Amino acid sequence: MSFLRNTCASIAAAAVAASFSLPAAADERDDWPDSATVGTASQGGTYFVYGAGWAGLVQEMTGVNASSEVTGGPVQNMALVHQGDLDFGMTTMGPAFDGWTGESELAPGVEMTNVRAMFPMYMTPFQVVTLEGNDIETIEDLEGKRLGVGPRGGTPGTYWPRFLEELGVDVDVRYGGAADLAGQLQDGLIDAFAFAAGLPISAFSQVEAQASAHMFAFSEDEQQHLVDAFPSVSAFTIPADTYRTQDEDQHTVAMWNFAIANKDMPASLVKEIMETVLDNNERMVSIHSAAEETLPEHWDKNTFLWFHPGAVEYFQERGIELPEDVIPPEVE
Repeated sequence: MSFLRNTCASIAAAAVAASFSLPAAADERDDWPDSATVGTASQGGTYFVYGAGWAGLVQEMTGVNASSEVTGGPVQNMALVHQGDLDFGMTTMGPAFDGWTGESELAPGVEMTNVRAMFPMYMTPFQVVTLEGNDIETIEDLEGKRLGVGPRGGTPGTYWPRFLEELGVDVDVRYGGAADLAGQLQDGLIDAFAFAAGLPISAFSQVEAQASAHMFAFSEDEQQHLVDAFPSVSAFTIPADTYRTQDEDQHTVAMWNFAIANKDMPASLVKEIMETVLDNNERMVSIHSAAEETLPEHWDKNTFLWFHPGAVEYFQERGIELPEDVIPPEVE
């Protein structure tokens, strides 16, 4: 099975100049690849920025020629990492569960068990942006409107239509990259743009900088309805002042994100990436503020994916005892 993939040049190495722990011994590098790819998502989203920064860290720390690739997002990343078309990727736990259990809309019936979890990233909240003149203030106001929801295969493109169907709101769904949909909103081609990404969502900030924008999410009742209906989401509050024009807290739902690797990636390389990212959190935060949640203690937000052996070793060395359910069969 093949998927459309657009390759981004490796970027962000210059943005993360810093010193890290000593590299792995030479004999541990014998099975390391000369290059590695990190699957992100569309330009204008947090995955694109976070993933490019992660690729830069990998290249700087390990010497492996790492690059980030634009993909359709978490759903597609699960499939591409499973197939070995990507070495690493990022996914939210809803699409991850669908892929792991063979329920992915991209490959129904295929259990994507070649994927291994690495480190927790951050929570992805769901939010909507529109323009002040569109007279859209609430989820109910989206009824019958042209709504951009991100690319097919991404977390928002998968779950916004499901959420709105559950809430009984009928919309005209439009798919596309985050930056493209932000432009369509400003050009009047869509009425609102519903997305999900680490805060602040860069595409929303772009809209706010260029037009009179209005951001909103769910009512408390809608939030509780979705939490009850979708086990993969949690209640979340988007703080006031996340954006210049957002003056109140907003109720929404969110999913955790995890970095993933193909099971055949060398354990010593994965362990070193874990050390680079988790033991130097300030470097990740300098790439994107959402990385404030990229901390070892959030390992427990993964309850079903097997962790990569390199990740298992990292956590065990720090006294974290993983449950048997998330330890892969290749770890004795």
